[in-house]
This record gives sequence, structure tokens and C-alpha cells, in this order.
Amino acid sequence: MTRLSDNAPDAPSRIHHLLDRWVRDRPDAPAVRDVHVALSYAGLDAAARAAARQLARLQVRAGDRVLVVGENCAAACALVLASSMLDAWSIVVNARLSEREIDTFIAHSGARRVIFTCHVSADAQKHAQRLGAEALDWEGLGSLWVGPLAQAVQPEPCAPAAQDQVAAMIYTSGTSGAPKGVMLTHANLMFAARSAHEIRGLGPGDLIYGVLPMAHVVGLSTQFLGCIASGAGLILEPRYTPAGLAQALSEQGVTAFTGVPAMFAKLLDWARENERPIEAPALRFVCVVGSPLTPGLKAGVEAALGLPLHNGYGLTETAPTVAQTRIEAPREDCTVGFALPGVQTRIVDAPTGLDRAPGEIGELWVRGPNLMKGYYRNEALTREAVNADGWFNTGDMARRDADGALHIVGRSKELIIRSGFNVYPVEVEQVLNSHPEVVQSAVVGRTVGHNEEVVAFVERVAGSTLDDEAMRPFLRERLSPYKVPSEIRFVAQLPAAPTGKILKSVLKTMAST
Repeated sequence: MTRLSDNAPDAPSRIHHLLDRWVRDRPDAPAVRDVHVALSYAGLDAAARAAARQLARLQVRAGDRVLVVGENCAAACALVLASSMLDAWSIVVNARLSEREIDTFIAHSGARRVIFTCHVSADAQKHAQRLGAEALDWEGLGSLWVGPLAQAVQPEPCAPAAQDQVAAMIYTSGTSGAPKGVMLTHANLMFAARSAHEIRGLGPGDLIYGVLPMAHVVGLSTQFLGCIASGAGLILEPRYTPAGLAQALSEQGVTAFTGVPAMFAKLLDWARENERPIEAPALRFVCVVGSPLTPGLKAGVEAALGLPLHNGYGLTETAPTVAQTRIEAPREDCTVGFALPGVQTRIVDAPTGLDRAPGEIGELWVRGPNLMKGYYRNEALTREAVNADGWFNTGDMARRDADGALHIVGRSKELIIRSGFNVYPVEVEQVLNSHPEVVQSAVVGRTVGHNEEVVAFVERVAGSTLDDEAMRPFLRERLSPYKVPSEIRFVAQLPAAPTGKILKSVLKTMAST
């Protein structure tokens, strides 16, 4: 049965209840804005409730999945809250993904409706047109495109408890190449939102610059929901440019910004190229997430902004934050800080399963109220990731200082993080290997400055003259731009062990030369 919650219970159980305090106490305070619309807290609440009624008319039921294809905008925020009001699951997907990726996520999720924010994304418009969507007016939001009803899909069971009911699903491709739908509950997301509020000291009067994509967990959880948990305002930008960030810092009164290292590096480059300082008169908090922070970048940003550059660590599966440096105690090193209150961490010696001593490196395990419900339609993978005692193996290698501060020292998985976006080599390899003139391929990451690049090694069929120029259009049709390799090297034979296993350690060395 379709639901529309009118009043929050005393103990909030849904993410849209985060609005209630501010609708009551500060209804006219700015909540979210983009280039098309600006919504106060009362306006965001009204738009979300109107969107929930619209979704109900579109036959979205409790337990259904609503997939939003687009880029950052106020409408996406309202749709997330509207889905919460109906006990539907929201799935925000970046419109810059390829047709293959979008279609895979729609099919895997069993989305009841797909909605496209074409007004902020030409890529969303292309997907909308090819998938048979039609434009529809939405109260307070303007025109959004709506795809056909998936009549055969079935709703998932609903639960009253926040820790049991899924609020959102975020897709990450996974090391297997198959889609992984990370199910995050209302409790997961509210914990992360409130942690952002408390750890970062956000509150009414703050203005956050939001360019991290809402299709990714930081953009949805700590950027958007952290904003409304704090009564702050959020400026939403669909795409990052250093000039846009510089203008927002200097002229729009931005007080807080969180970005990936590549964003900060590009901002510094922009300032050097334009021979002008970065002016940020209202800025009081900056934080880096998504990729390792280097001492050089930290020093450069701090010198340019005159503020400590904070650091944090998390994963999609942990909604996302595991650890964060504290605003009241900035660090000079590149630690990711301390585990959030209520979040437990272990540094584990994999062969023995025993905890490592301070200073020793091991696998980082996490347990707490931020941990996902599981991977959608993949109980086996969920059991593999989370043990019987509720510990999630992050796959990252870490060490802990004597004072408890965590340092991420490497990834045990082959994940490549390019400009803050996850690239799993096997997914790129599968596309490369689907080319009729490719025997096999291998993909590795290469560190360049404050970022990582994707490097592909390709073994061609005998007699093939396949080259970089011919391969790139093939890849662009099937992969997101950030997944397309920066370099493609064609080799006579990939290095392999006697078992036939490709020696990626050798390829990583080759990629760096």
C-alpha cells in the first residue's frame, strides 16, 4: 500500500523527518538551491510532499524502487525525500554513465519508475529519450521526465524500524564486474547525517558547496542529508569546475566544502594559472574524502585557504563515514582521523584473524550503526563481506597510532579511485575483452600527482592491427568517461605466472615507466 507520512514520530524513523525541526523553527531559512530553483526548508518540505503525491499517482508503492537518472539539483533532493515519505527506495544514478550501465542498474534494481532530471543534464535527456520517457510538470520543481511504468516488478517488504527499512540504494560495480546495489537503511543514513552535523560543527547559517554527485554516497549522505540534519543551506552544482568553486568561495558566502583531492589540486592549479589568490572570506571548514591525501596537497591547500584541511575515510557500505579528523583538533599529518562515536574498528592480521598492535599494518574491519543492510539480491556476497559477528572487511590496509588515529596505507583490492570515482579493473577488462580483436586484457591504476589514472594492457588476436584510435570509440560507447583508460598499451603477450594468472604487479611497474 502506498504511504505518505504526515507527521514524524517522537523518534525519527525516516530520513525525511530530518526536515521537521527546521520546517517548524526556521521555515524560511534556505535549504537547497541550484541554478533553476531555490527552496527554503518549508519549500523543500512542500516540494517533497507534492512529489510523493505525484509518485503515488504514477503508481509507486511502498517497497518499490525509484531510480533517478541525473546530476545534482534540488529536484533530486526532493525525490529522495518523497521516496522516503512513501517507504519507496531511492536510487540516484549519474547520467554520465553509459547506456549499458544505466540499463543494467534499471534491470537489477527492478525500478518501478525511472525519473530523469533533464533540466540540469543533457546526458539525462539522451537517456530519457531512448528509454521512452515523457516530460511531466512537478509542483515546485518544474519539468521532470518520467519513464514507463514497470508493471511486473514487485515491491520489497517494508518495516517500521529505521534500522530495517531501506531508504536508498547506491550502485558500485564491484570487483566481480557485476553490479552491487548497496542497501542503506534510514538508520544508516540518519546516523551519517547527524555525524556530519556534529563532527563538522554544521548548523543554521552554514552554506555548503555541493558538487560531489548525489549518485555517490558522500554526495547523498553527508553532503545533502548532513545539510538538512544541521539546518544549513546547500548550493548544488551538477559538475565541478575550479572556476565555479573559486567564484562560490569568493562571492556566495560558502562556509563549508568537502571534495576529493583532485578538486583541490585543480583549484590550486587554477589559482596559479590565473595568478590570483583564492578568496574565501566566509569559509571555515574544508575536508577531503574519496582518495588518499598527500602531504604536499594538504600543505598547498592550507596555505592557499588559511585553514586546516581535514581528512576523512569511508565506503559506500558504511554510509559512508568511518573516521574523520576533528574540527577542534586539526592534524598536521595525513591521518583520516578517529572512528566516529559508535563505530568500532579493528586492524586485523588476515592469516590469523588476530588484532594487530598499534603501528602495525593489517586489514581494516568496521562494525556499527553505519553498516549497510547488505547487497541487493546477493546474500552470498553480503555474507562474504560481513561476518557472523557483524564485522565488515573493508579490503583496505591500515594502521592505528597509539592515540587511535587511523592511517589508510593501501588497498588490498585492485580498486582504482579516479577523481573520486571508483573504477574496478575487471569491469573495464570485460568491455575490452568483448572486442572481437582482443584476446585478453588487464587494467591497473597509476598514481599521477593527487589522482589515479586507468592504464590498460591489451593482447590482440594474431594479425590484428587494432590500435588506440580504433579502440577508444568502442570504449566510450560502453563505459563512463572516467572509466575509459588514460592509456592503452598493446603488447604481444601479457606477463603471466605458470598457472596462467596475469601478473598485475609486473603491469603496475610497466605502467609507471
